[in-house]
Amino acid sequence: MGYPSVERRRVLAAAALGREPGVPGPDPDDGRPLRAISGEILDISPHLIIIETPDGNQERLVIAPWATAWHGADTAPADLPVGALVTMRALQDGRVVERIWADTTRITGTILSITGRRDLTLELDCGPHRGHRTVLVPYRASGRIQVRHPVFEPGYLFDAIGIRQDGAGLALLPATSQPPYPARAVPAPPPAYAGVQQRVSGTATWSDTFDEDEHGLAYPMLERSDAACPDAETSCTGLPYLSIGSLVQVRNVCTGRSANVPVVACGCVAGRFCDRCVECDTSPRGRVAELSPSSFVELGGDLVKGCFNAQIGLG
Repeated sequence: MGYPSVERRRVLAAAALGREPGVPGPDPDDGRPLRAISGEILDISPHLIIIETPDGNQERLVIAPWATAWHGADTAPADLPVGALVTMRALQDGRVVERIWADTTRITGTILSITGRRDLTLELDCGPHRGHRTVLVPYRASGRIQVRHPVFEPGYLFDAIGIRQDGAGLALLPATSQPPYPARAVPAPPPAYAGVQQRVSGTATWSDTFDEDEHGLAYPMLERSDAACPDAETSCTGLPYLSIGSLVQVRNVCTGRSANVPVVACGCVAGRFCDRCVECDTSPRGRVAELSPSSFVELGGDLVKGCFNAQIGLG
């Protein structure tokens, strides 16, 4: 017999704990909602974009006059190629697009090997759930990335943002400053204190390993038996234990937007990064949630910037 669905697990857990199960989705008091839309470009002009969504439907959306796009670099929306896979942020009932990210990928993991002299090829271990990935660091981007990742050696963490090109990941921007310790030497969390901590502060990031249009997050502090992951339960932040299906209220401190987001995956790789986000002020160290692109965008995050300062609590 298989495991119950994420939704079913959330309802069962709430019943066992004697609390309301909560409702996934954005806080209705946040004002003008944002909508994340994903799909493949079928046609595009300066004022209109037509996409095929993951469920096979077509959507025609207006491009706002102030809209911007990113496809390895900032570009005009009309210059995006037909066939590109896009994630878009839309306003006004989700019909007016103001930001487009095309073929955007994020490559996060532990360095296994490095080859090449000018263009570098990295083999990464992206954790027991995500397997290995190969990433190319082109010579034109290597200086910028190595300033933020000074230790290009097996066993150290790597995190970069780029584009998908010919089936491979092309790393163009560092997503973070590389932690100075090997991936297996994560600093211990601060000592626990009496009482219940209602909210935990840290960094929220995103990953492209979720299904298209999926709303959810990967969380580091899951019990190994629940996550079926020997690398779970690792974080330098004092996170409480949760289970798959738990509803987490995530607040973007930079924008003030909040949403209840379900835990749908193990965040064992995110838990090894004891870094900070400086999107607005400086966050405490540690990644508290790794969001799907749709959830990240609807909370006001920018995929190229890669993080926002966050507070989390039970949804």
